[in-house]
Amino acid sequence: MTQNPPGGPSTLSTLYRERIWPSPWVFVSTALVIPASLLVFLPINLFAGVIVAIVLYGAVVLVLVATSPIIEVLPGELVAGRARVPVDLIAGVTAFRGEEATLQRGRLLDARAWLLIRGWVAPVVKIDLADASDPTPYWIVSTRTPDALTAALTSAIDSARAA
Repeated sequence: MTQNPPGGPSTLSTLYRERIWPSPWVFVSTALVIPASLLVFLPINLFAGVIVAIVLYGAVVLVLVATSPIIEVLPGELVAGRARVPVDLIAGVTAFRGEEATLQRGRLLDARAWLLIRGWVAPVVKIDLADASDPTPYWIVSTRTPDALTAALTSAIDSARAA
């Protein structure tokens, strides 16, 4: 079963892949850099003000897109952004939405937890670790499809244990 939500190409060995793109409102709100830069540069030169506004907004969009992390479940491994963990070190996986997700990212968060969260994605998945030598008790990962990520991780964990 290959679970690939929008955000990336599929490969035969990938059980799940998601790129956490910024929401449209993030691009709209960062467009405020355009009038701000116009306000600064228009008194100097009209042409320079327009060029700086366009280039500055383009740079902001480029940074937002380039820094969008990828979550990928491969046979035997979970990749979340730059971090990787073998699935045989995963003790459990739980999906959270709404108020429960807010609590997991806030009041119930262990300071030792590893986080890959984005403010524009509300649901999270909590991935409990079973590595006694690692001080990190769990990972919290933002995802738009928590049920699909949970199912893919559960499948990868079951396959690793059966092998």
